[in-house]
Amino acid sequence: MNDRLAARLEAEVRGEILRDEPMARHTSLKVGGPADFFVTPADPDDMRVLLALLAETGTPWLAVGGGYNLLIRDGGFRGVVISPARMTTLERLEGNRAGVGAGVANGRLTVFLRDEGLAGLEFLCGIPGTVGGALAMNAGAHGNAILDRVEEILTIGTAGFERKVRELFDYGYRYLRLQPGEIIIGATFVLDPADPRRIGERIDGYRAHRAASQQVGFPNAGSFFKNPPGQAAWRLIEDAGLRGARVGGAQVSEVHANFLVNRGGATAADFLALAARIKEAVKLKSGTALEEEVNIFGDE
Repeated sequence: MNDRLAARLEAEVRGEILRDEPMARHTSLKVGGPADFFVTPADPDDMRVLLALLAETGTPWLAVGGGYNLLIRDGGFRGVVISPARMTTLERLEGNRAGVGAGVANGRLTVFLRDEGLAGLEFLCGIPGTVGGALAMNAGAHGNAILDRVEEILTIGTAGFERKVRELFDYGYRYLRLQPGEIIIGATFVLDPADPRRIGERIDGYRAHRAASQQVGFPNAGSFFKNPPGQAAWRLIEDAGLRGARVGGAQVSEVHANFLVNRGGATAADFLALAARIKEAVKLKSGTALEEEVNIFGDE
């Protein structure tokens, strides 16, 4: 089946196609077994062709952004991993709006908006990864969330391109519900006019805060667990006595207890075992059930 699919991909998709690609190369945790195929479509039309092919052949697929907030199990992913890395539209629109492709890095977006005098997304400067990934999980920080500034998102599915206005989204804390077979390729944001110097000052402040509290020094996926309502996951983990706890090469960061880090040679199984230990200890200590913020996919 993989040989037949490979032939179809090579014949019909114009973008880059990698076979048996280790996902450790594409995730910030630096773990994860191989994907059967890792495909970076050349442009939105190429993405549409790819999704139609995968639907026709019944091939499972997974979209990834910058590889943050993601853990792929050691057995890898049976199917096609799709990267929107070439969806890099970045333009100012009328009415203090901006059109942004899913493959644009969050840091690049904040610099662009600063230079354009458009405020409202400064908090993204401290969130690694891409706009598509941030939208898919409704990333946020400092009391802000990215979807609160979205006018509409552009998606591709088996039915083709679709624009969706925010009022019709099903979204909340760290989630955006998409239709099966649908992938984000861009968004339009509504922002506020502001002095670029003031925007830059806020960005500098967010960066300084991140440097002081979240520079953990080893590969990580950002916050591993969601904050339960009214509580901080890092404090629950610390109160359970797990700061610095380790399973194999995976460790609870000694800098920020909600960051699990790869101290070298970690496997996905190490992270999963450590996460299970944390959830059990926190539940026993506080009665609170932690839920992963990191998305977990793939075979054991």
